[in-house]
Amino acid sequence: MAKVLITGGSGFIGSNLVRYFHDNKHEVLNYDIKKPIDLFHYDKWIAGDILDFDKLNSVIQNFRPDYILHFAARTDLNENKKIAGYNTNIAGLEGLVNIINECKFVKRIIYASSRMVCKIDYIPEDYNDYCPPNLYGESKMMGEKFIKQNSNHDYVIVRPTSIWGPFFHVPYSTFFDTIKKGTFFLPKGHNPKKSFGFVYNSVYQIEKLLFCEIQKLNKDKTYYLTDYPPLELKTWADIISIKIKNKKTKEIPVFVLKTAAFIGDVLTKTFWKKFPLTSFRYKNMITNMVYNSEDLEKICGELPYSLEQGVDITFEWINNNEVNQ
Repeated sequence: MAKVLITGGSGFIGSNLVRYFHDNKHEVLNYDIKKPIDLFHYDKWIAGDILDFDKLNSVIQNFRPDYILHFAARTDLNENKKIAGYNTNIAGLEGLVNIINECKFVKRIIYASSRMVCKIDYIPEDYNDYCPPNLYGESKMMGEKFIKQNSNHDYVIVRPTSIWGPFFHVPYSTFFDTIKKGTFFLPKGHNPKKSFGFVYNSVYQIEKLLFCEIQKLNKDKTYYLTDYPPLELKTWADIISIKIKNKKTKEIPVFVLKTAAFIGDVLTKTFWKKFPLTSFRYKNMITNMVYNSEDLEKICGELPYSLEQGVDITFEWINNNEVNQ
């Protein structure tokens, strides 16, 4: 069994990674500035900032991990003025790359990037073709470029698509909440296909990529984390709605949603930061978002959880979480 260090193990995907690798009999350590959101993790957590390179290096040297999963990042889209607001994603990653370049005991590191290195309606020619829609995406693009140009160690870059499931938060927890409250509507005549991922499938894929023989990796050592085949947004929403209300989601005219999105843009810039619909989210609702998963399928094969199973597991977690609160 391996020793696995997870940076950002107190976040959404990180929390699932800590539990998954522990359950699979690996020795796990979580390095994160925030305390775990899963109480199970406390004895596996060391509080530390990814930008504190002396402490990070000390933890790595003392723990001597066989593998590292780097998921520490600022992931919100709220910064729109200075790229330095995402310094965790840039300087933090650069510092870790430099540390691992000197660590001969680390067999492989997986770096978490993001699908947002390209905007939603942009189809890249390859993994080196970038078109970020915002500063968050730009910070992840800069990270990828630094890894490719400066790392002398074995690595894999993963680009999580839209991942959902236990321990998730905005915007996908909001998606479930609005359906539960009966306030979610689909644009009439639109049913886009989406490369989304249930988080239990995602951690399974990460494990496969972590332990995969190097010759089986694609030449760019870069993969989108996504379920396959892509889901249809209406199908997913209907499964959730039928489970809660025993009826399908409603569809309303496009112009109504466009108007609500415009209002949402105004409100989110003033005082109502959690307004459920903005132009950004509206565009996501009507636009296909499909990524090539052929290379990932070759390594991971059939996924362990279906869409329906993912919804059931997620609702069980939501209900238990509400009870515990």
